[in-house]
Amino acid sequence: MRIPALVLACTAALALSACGSSDDPSPTTTTAATDAGAFPATITHTFGTTTIPKAPQRVVTVGFNEQDFALALGVKPVAVREFLGLYAYKTRPWAPGANSDPTPALVGGAEINLERVAAARPDVVLGIYSFIEKGIYDKLSRIAPTVAQTKDFGVGAVPWDRQLLDTGKALGREAKAKEVVTEVNAQFADAKERHPEFQGKSIAVAFESGGTTFVLGDDDLRQQFFTGLGFVTPKDAGKEYQEDNLSRERLDVLDQDVLVLITDDDKGLLRDPLYRRLKAVREGRVINVRATDAFAGALGFNSPLSRPYLLKQAESRLAAAVDGDPATKVAAPE
Repeated sequence: MRIPALVLACTAALALSACGSSDDPSPTTTTAATDAGAFPATITHTFGTTTIPKAPQRVVTVGFNEQDFALALGVKPVAVREFLGLYAYKTRPWAPGANSDPTPALVGGAEINLERVAAARPDVVLGIYSFIEKGIYDKLSRIAPTVAQTKDFGVGAVPWDRQLLDTGKALGREAKAKEVVTEVNAQFADAKERHPEFQGKSIAVAFESGGTTFVLGDDDLRQQFFTGLGFVTPKDAGKEYQEDNLSRERLDVLDQDVLVLITDDDKGLLRDPLYRRLKAVREGRVINVRATDAFAGALGFNSPLSRPYLLKQAESRLAAAVDGDPATKVAAPE
């Protein structure tokens, strides 16, 4: 997976806000004690191993969703990387206080600003969902011990629970990480039990902007949110329907039991006659999401904080989409 598949298909149209940074950001705020005997902690990842000698006091996150994972463990970073897309992530409802005083400094958006990372004086840099390459990793490692993603999965495809467990080890909060994983997984298990009708239903998750449409595959964390509820990724002769730029001639790829369509306006695909003739559209099996909606932002973060929030948003809408009654309206997400 590449960074373009991470963002909400609208980065090209997005003017990133300035990445301002305090010269002396406040120390990391913590609300939980570290596990006894947690340090030194050694973590194996795609670029080798990283040893963190003692409990970090100044945490910098350079992954696009990384700040939520630290916050879920009671750690507020001193500096973070911006979340790409149109969603106003600084006021995301599932992470109240994330941008309150002390406000984390910003260390980049599409690209990491190494000078700003260094200015934050980190004890550890978390970059599990950062899509960094070896050269950037080496430069970050010269600033502070840096944790990249595990090599057990493709680039950007580390499941949220593994990301949290690795983050917990780096921060000396493995016990808390396991507790959070158990709690979130229980919520999804309960939802699956409430909705056996989700099991085996095909779902396409697509993003459209400026005439470009792409469809997610199983290796994408956003698709995994829905497959975690029992839905399946559509296949064609055993191959995923994963497209970077879906042509109008292949809009049939979107014609699944459920379609989640995220767009940045209502003037493109939504008005396309070929799209409007899809059976899923005619029968009301589409969850239409705007890129500015909290639904889109929560799906993009796909964190231990945003997943429970998104589950509450998505559950009733998914149920309405698969109930077999075209008269049932699928409510617009918030």
